Amino acid sequence: MNAEEIIKDYKKFNKRRENFLILTFFLILFFIIIGITLGAFEISFFDTIKVLFGGGERIHGLIIWRIRMPRVLSAFIAGIALALAGVSMQSILRNPLGSPFTLGISQAAVFGVSFAIVVLGAGSVHSDTSDAVLINNPYSITIFAFLFSLFSTFIILLLIKFKNAKPETMILTGVILGSLFAALSAAIQYFASDVQIASILFWTFGDLSRSTWENFFLLLIIIIPALLFFIRNAWNYNALNTGDETAESLGVNTDKIRISGMIVASLIVSIVVAFFGIIAFVGLVVPHIVRRIIGSDERYLIPASSLFGGLFLLIADIIARTIISPIVLPVGILTSFLGAPLFLYLLLKKEKRGYW
Repeated sequence: MNAEEIIKDYKKFNKRRENFLILTFFLILFFIIIGITLGAFEISFFDTIKVLFGGGERIHGLIIWRIRMPRVLSAFIAGIALALAGVSMQSILRNPLGSPFTLGISQAAVFGVSFAIVVLGAGSVHSDTSDAVLINNPYSITIFAFLFSLFSTFIILLLIKFKNAKPETMILTGVILGSLFAALSAAIQYFASDVQIASILFWTFGDLSRSTWENFFLLLIIIIPALLFFIRNAWNYNALNTGDETAESLGVNTDKIRISGMIVASLIVSIVVAFFGIIAFVGLVVPHIVRRIIGSDERYLIPASSLFGGLFLLIADIIARTIISPIVLPVGILTSFLGAPLFLYLLLKKEKRGYW
C-alpha cells in the first residue's frame, strides 16, 4: 500500500468518525423530544413541539418542564458521566473490562451513600412509591460516596504500581471489593428500620425518577469540567496504550496521569450513584460499541463514547418508562439485562484488539 492509499484510507476513516459524531448528536436531539413526549399522561409529538417553542397548553408545559425534562436531561448527563468514567478507566488501566461497576467503585459509592443516609441522617426516608429516599443534603451524600469510591480506586492503583497487576487480577480485585462493600451495606441495613431497608434497596436499583433541575445542574457543573479534563489528556492516554515505558519516553508522567484520571472518574461516578443509585454496565458496554465503530484513538473515542453513553442511557430510560406502562422500571435493571451478556462475552473472548 503506497502513501496515497494510506492517506486516502485515513481520510475515509476520519470521515466515518465525523459522521458517527454527527449522527449521535441528532439522535440525541430526537430522543430528547421523544423522551419528553412519552409518559403516563398522553402528550402528542406536536403538542410537545409547541411547548418547546413557548406555546401549547399550560398542563402540558408543567408536565414537560417540571417532570419530564429534568429526568430526560439527567438521563443524558448521567449516561455521559458513566460512559466517560468507563472509557477513561479502560484506557488508564489498559483493561478492556474496566468500568465503575466491574472494579467495585460503584458498590463502594453505594456504601458511602447508605452510610450517610442511615448513620448520619443525610437523607430522609419515606414510603413514597415514586421516591423512596429523599436526598435532603446532596453535597454530603456525594462527599461520602466519593470518599468510599476512592478506596476502591486506590486499591486498584496500588496493584498496578507495586504488583504490575494484569487485567484479570484487576477484575478479580474489583469483584472482591464489590462483595466487601455489598457486605458492609448489608451490615448497615441490619441495624436499619424495616422502612429504611426497603427504601435503600429500592434506591440501589438505579432509578432516574428522583431527577430534579437541582440534580441536573449539579451534575452538569461537575461532569463538563471532567469531560474537558479527559479530552485534554487524550494524547497521554494514547501514549499509555503503547505501554508505560514508551509513554514515559515520550514525557508522560504515568503515575500522575493514572492517579488524577482515576480520581476524576471516581468523582463523576460517585455523584451519579449518590443521586440515582447503581446504573450498571453503561461504562462497560458503551466504550466497546464505540471503539468497534471509530477505533481506539482517544481523541475521538472519549467525546464519542461520552455522547453515545448519554444517548444509550436516554434510550434505556425511555424503554424502562414505557415497556410495561404505567409501571416504570428502574433503568438500572434494564441496563443490567443489556450489559450482563456483553460482560460474559468479553470474559470468554480470547481475541485481542488494540491495546488488549
